[in-house]
Order: sequence, then C-alpha cells, then structure tokens
Amino acid sequence: MRPPAVSLRWKIALTVMAVSCAVAAVLGVLVHNAVARQTVGQVRKEARANLDTALNLFEYGTSREGLNSLLDPPELPAPLRRLARSGRHGTMVGSYHGRSVMWAAAPADGQVMAVWTPYGTVHRSLDNFDTAILGSAVLAATTVALAGLFLAQRISRRLGTTAAVARRITAGDLDARVGDGAGRGPGGRAAGQDEVAAVAAALDSVAGSLQSRLQAEQRFTADVAHELRTPLTGILASAELLPEGRPKEMINDRLRALRRLTEDLLEISRLDSGTEHADLSAYDLGDLVRRCVAATALDTEVRIAADAVVETDRRRLDRILANLVINAHRHGRAPVVVTVDAAAGPRPTIEVRDHGPGYPPDLLHHGPQRFRTDAPGRGRGHGLGLTIAVGHSAVLGIDVRFTNAPDGGARTLLRLPRSAVVE
Repeated sequence: MRPPAVSLRWKIALTVMAVSCAVAAVLGVLVHNAVARQTVGQVRKEARANLDTALNLFEYGTSREGLNSLLDPPELPAPLRRLARSGRHGTMVGSYHGRSVMWAAAPADGQVMAVWTPYGTVHRSLDNFDTAILGSAVLAATTVALAGLFLAQRISRRLGTTAAVARRITAGDLDARVGDGAGRGPGGRAAGQDEVAAVAAALDSVAGSLQSRLQAEQRFTADVAHELRTPLTGILASAELLPEGRPKEMINDRLRALRRLTEDLLEISRLDSGTEHADLSAYDLGDLVRRCVAATALDTEVRIAADAVVETDRRRLDRILANLVINAHRHGRAPVVVTVDAAAGPRPTIEVRDHGPGYPPDLLHHGPQRFRTDAPGRGRGHGLGLTIAVGHSAVLGIDVRFTNAPDGGARTLLRLPRSAVVE
C-alpha cells in the first residue's frame, strides 16, 4: 500500500524545519563545547593554582588551612591517584562528601597531595545554558518553519491556480488564463517575476496560441462547408437531369455522401464554437431511445433494464444515438444492442454495443478524432460521426466512455447527468 501523498507546501515546510533544526543543533553543540571548555578551563586553572600553593606550603611545613588540600584522600578518583603516584600532575571531576568537585593531584614526598574545588555551580550553569540553547533552538526552528510554511503555501497556491487553469484548458475552456500577461519579458517570462510566474505566463502563452489555431481551424472548416454547400446543391439538382442508369446512381450516391460530409462539417463548426445550448424537455427515456433506434431503420435490439423520465434535448440525443448505432453497424458486427438502465447508479445510462473487432487503442486513449478511421477491421469513413456524438454529449452534460467488451466488440456508455432525472 502506497503512503498518502504529501502536498508541496508541507514538503517545503518540513524541509525548512529539518534544515533549521540541523543548523540549530550544530550551532548549539559548537556553542556548548566552547562555553564548557572555557568554564571548565577556569575551574581547572584555579584547582592547579591551589595545588601549586599547597605543594609549596607542604614542602616548607606550613599550614595549608583554607586551601581544601588533603593527603591521600579516599574520595580521590582512582585514575587520578595512579597518575599522581606515577609522578605527574592532573585534574579530574569527582565527588567529595557527596558534592561535585574538581580534583587536582600531584606527588608529594611519596604521598599524593590533592586539592578540591567546588564544581556543582559549574554543572548547574552548564545545564541552564544548555536549556537556554535548546529553548532558543526550538523557538528559532518554529519561527523558521512557520515562515517556510507561509512561503510554501503561497507558492503552492499559485501552482494550484496554474494547475486548475491547465485542467480547464484540457477540458476545452481555451479562454482560461492564469493572469493578464502584463510585463512579460523574452521567452514568455514575466519581467521581474519568479519561476512560478514564468510557468503561468508560459501556460497562458500556450493557451493563447492553441486558441488562435483552433479558431483558425474552426473558421476554415465553417468557411469551406459554407462555400461547398451552394454549388453542391446545384450539382445535386443538375444530377437529377441525367438519364436513368447506373452512372446516375453512382453520381447521386457520391454527391449525397459529399453533402452529408458538408453538413457534418457545418455541425462540427457549430459545436466547436461553444455557442450551442440544449433545448430541454421531459421525455420517457425508454420510449425516446426506441423511437431514435427505429428511425435508423437498422436491425438493432433495444433492451430496457430500468426506465426513467429525464429532461434532455431530443434532437441532440437522437443525433448521438443515431451516430453510435450507425457506427456500430458500419464498423462492427451484429448483433447491435442498445441497453437503457436508469437504475445502474445515480446517473441513468445508455449502452451501445456491437460484436465486431472493437475500438482501436488510439481511440480508447485519446477519444475520436475527425478524419481518422484507420482501425483494422472497422471499415473506413470520415471519422466525424463519433466526433459529433461527443460534441452533442458535451452540450447535454453527458459523460461518454468508449471501451471494448471483455468478450469482444465495441462498447459505448452514455451517462446522463443526475440533474436530468425528473422526480
């Protein structure tokens, strides 16, 4: 099981906190060691000075009262005792009558002269100093972490806005922009701004370029279709004057196909413009599907698993189902089955299924593309029928999914919006 994803702002905040804690820890250790060396060094220096004085007084047989000096004290640490018996001087932290002291020892006429200096205050001072360092480090790390979280949240929010705009563009909203694009420098980067602003500016630039190209394509398609419509009507009228026979039938058949292509191009242009609106009315979904399938005059089985009354645009739903059924008969194999199930979930569904070779992988991954029907075994055509079906589905808020059935055949699933159901 994969661990839950951590957002960018928390990654930045945690990284800043970890770095600040590491820096605080290193600085705390360095400061502690420096202060400890200085403080302990002063105590050692004092103990050694007292030891030298005690040795001088012992040598001349003078009283050592007030120096805290002892000969062979039992509390003297064993390592320091051995060091003194070997003829050397030394200091070491130990205890005397339950108190923490700094011992200084040296040989004295076959014995060990030892001097002790109180060390408890040094311990307490170092402990208090360590507590202060720890508190300062925690306070500094918390402050830096909060500042990092604030900064990371700003960056994350800006990136989230950019990602949301990118998703809107992917969904077809080419008017979506992150900013107004003012003050951009060379390469689309916003002048005087950071990398996040540069990414936003680049996305706006890509969206603008894509929108311009699509609009040019839409205008070209609409212009071509409009320009072809008038002469094509005249050619069709002229073809009716030809003498009856096979040549006339072939010419009329191709002219009708060209006319259908022209009408499809005009319809796609209207759908691409984004100005189409649904004319909603209440219909019994099962009866509506039956009448639509019957209008195609193709041998198609209709199954009503569960019916419902829905609000939809009859003309557009007829167009969607007709294109799907015709596509199934043209490129698939019988039997072609249309199933209506209004109880399959929160959204009524319509399934169109054939038993042919199925949809090609490219269509399953990228959806239908106009003028592309290069699937082996699924015939040839202009590739506009499915594109028009998807366009009308978007106007009606219908979710279209193209899949292949496990036992073979193309399967198209239409999910009507929840709001379409009439209670």
